[in-house]
Amino acid sequence: MKTLIKNAFVVNEGRIEKQNLVINDEYIEEILPAGLHDGQYDKTIDTEGLYLLPGVIDDQVHFREPGATHKADIHSESRAAVAGGVTSYMEMPNTNPSTTNAELLKQKFDIAAQNSMANYSFFIGATEENADDIAKIDTTEVAGVKLFLGSSTGSLLVKDKNAIEEIMRISPTIIAAHCEDDGIISQNLQHMRDIYGDNIPMEKHCEIRNAEACYKSSSEAAGIASRTGAHLHIFHISTEKELALLSNKPLEDKKLTAEVCVHHLFFNSDDYKQLGARIKWNPAVKYESDRLALIQALKDGKIDVVATDHAPHTWEEKCAPYTKCPSGAPMVQHSLQVMIELSKRGYFGIEDVVKWMCHNPARLYKIDRRGFIRKGYFADFVLVDLDAKYKVTKDNIMYKCKWSPLEGYTLNSKIVSTFVNGKLAFDNGKIIEGNKSAMKLKFNR
Repeated sequence: MKTLIKNAFVVNEGRIEKQNLVINDEYIEEILPAGLHDGQYDKTIDTEGLYLLPGVIDDQVHFREPGATHKADIHSESRAAVAGGVTSYMEMPNTNPSTTNAELLKQKFDIAAQNSMANYSFFIGATEENADDIAKIDTTEVAGVKLFLGSSTGSLLVKDKNAIEEIMRISPTIIAAHCEDDGIISQNLQHMRDIYGDNIPMEKHCEIRNAEACYKSSSEAAGIASRTGAHLHIFHISTEKELALLSNKPLEDKKLTAEVCVHHLFFNSDDYKQLGARIKWNPAVKYESDRLALIQALKDGKIDVVATDHAPHTWEEKCAPYTKCPSGAPMVQHSLQVMIELSKRGYFGIEDVVKWMCHNPARLYKIDRRGFIRKGYFADFVLVDLDAKYKVTKDNIMYKCKWSPLEGYTLNSKIVSTFVNGKLAFDNGKIIEGNKSAMKLKFNR
């Protein structure tokens, strides 16, 4: 089927140009100046006034399947993803059972092949015993190795330094790490418990999981990666202090790269008073000085990728006292709109948003023919109205958990349509049910 997308403002590779796209089945066949569209088409879509961006690639999501499908599952959260313009995702291994070998990876791939509405891949989780499994992964299909150096949801914490070094030496691909020091966190938590018991105020979260805990773990991991030659990708950088570890070399020349999450760019410690557990993440949302430093590091090229760490829990779970309240919140449906919101506030341009959420994830992971609007690439893209207002309400939240830290916010853009491999997956507020266009991601490694 051949489709003409005409009169869109295409945001791609640092430019905004009014162009027409010709889509032939799942591929971009031609990119033409607006007004030039000779040929016969099965369908024509006039996108006058709308902005066309490559589909967002989110390199860190938790879709909770298997093992916690009362919170979320691959189908429900991939629906929310395409509603937010996210056309590809890489899902984390801290499910139940943890995804630590080829058989468990296959189970997830099989579920996604049946149920996912967005393109997909999965990380294998590192343990202190599965180096052989890591060494044998298919690097053209598996997104990478996830290494938990700080406790979070699940039981994949790796503490032994020798095991960490072995994982970094043996891994055939990128290692993404959650870096927080458990010793510092435990000491801080005990201090707060001595004062408050279980009812620790939520605003103390950034003091318990503080900058020192992040920096100690990140710096030690960076040192081991340097000794072993591993490519270490530090997930969800949250502190100004950690930025000293990073360089602004070209992405392709780096062996130490970093991701920042949308919530660490949008919220700060003052927001705990109003939002409480809604913004309890690991690592913690920290101070305004950290938030501003993270934005500057993106602009300077020290941080490479923006993602979500989408991590839903039920609202009942989030209402528990601090010590029993799980960390994590859903963000994949609204991440692009939040980044556009920040661009409208003057922090950076929408071209930068596309670079950090689309181009750089594709470059970092060497994803085959995605992340850019280019002839011959897969037709993954999102149409956005930059002049519309969109209020986040329970009625339009698509997560299985049915809540969002953004509930009640009015965002100054709207996701109009999302195309996955050339087919409409989301259009004007509605999921296109039965769409089976999603594909397994391929990595050119």
